[in-house]
Amino acid sequence: MRSKIVAGNWKMNKTAGQTNALLAELSAKLPDTRAEVMVAPVFVNLTQAVGQLGGSKIEVVAQNMHFADNGAYTGEVAADMLLDIGIKTVILGHSERRAYFGEDDALLAKKVQQALAKQMRVIFCFGEELADRKAGNHFNVVESQLKNALFALPADAWKQIVLAYEPVWAIGTGETASPEQAQEMHAFIRQLIAGGYGDALAQNVSILYGGSVKPGNAAEIFSKPDVDGGLIGGASLVADDFIGIIKGIG
Repeated sequence: MRSKIVAGNWKMNKTAGQTNALLAELSAKLPDTRAEVMVAPVFVNLTQAVGQLGGSKIEVVAQNMHFADNGAYTGEVAADMLLDIGIKTVILGHSERRAYFGEDDALLAKKVQQALAKQMRVIFCFGEELADRKAGNHFNVVESQLKNALFALPADAWKQIVLAYEPVWAIGTGETASPEQAQEMHAFIRQLIAGGYGDALAQNVSILYGGSVKPGNAAEIFSKPDVDGGLIGGASLVADDFIGIIKGIG
């Protein structure tokens, strides 16, 4: 049975003190839930967060990592460095990494392979831009991103893969994605996996939705049969909002 997951991507936000305060509030207010709950602070606060949440049901995850074991990659972080401080899950392929830092499918495939080789769990992000959606090319874009980065993996590697669909066109653009549009794409994604690896495997892959989930729409979005939770951005920076979203999954 696939996992229900609510993951908060904090992006480039929160100082050490602010991280401490938010984690304390989340820990105090965390409801009893069937979902796995994750938070991804900035790199410099990961060690602090792992220590603060020791014994908690909240998992600390990383926002990114490099594909190399080590070397002359200024500003980058390796898998072993994350593992050494207790991080076992990493977000890869986020739309902002693709847009602002030029990460393409080939690079992301290398990152995924490195994470899996280190026995890490991967939250793999993908999704179409507004122009793709308006042109009716959204299914083709998503299919290409998934196949190029993930479909060379052996079937057993998918046990370590969580997918996060980001409709980039619905994040900060004034456009709105409906729960029905989320379900339509999630069903398409699951069918793609079934086509490549079989239905049994596809039914065990968690697919998260990353399109501006809020406390007010979380329950409806999460009720869709192929939506297994959310990758939450801005709303994860406010404890009551993030808690409200977690409650939406039950």
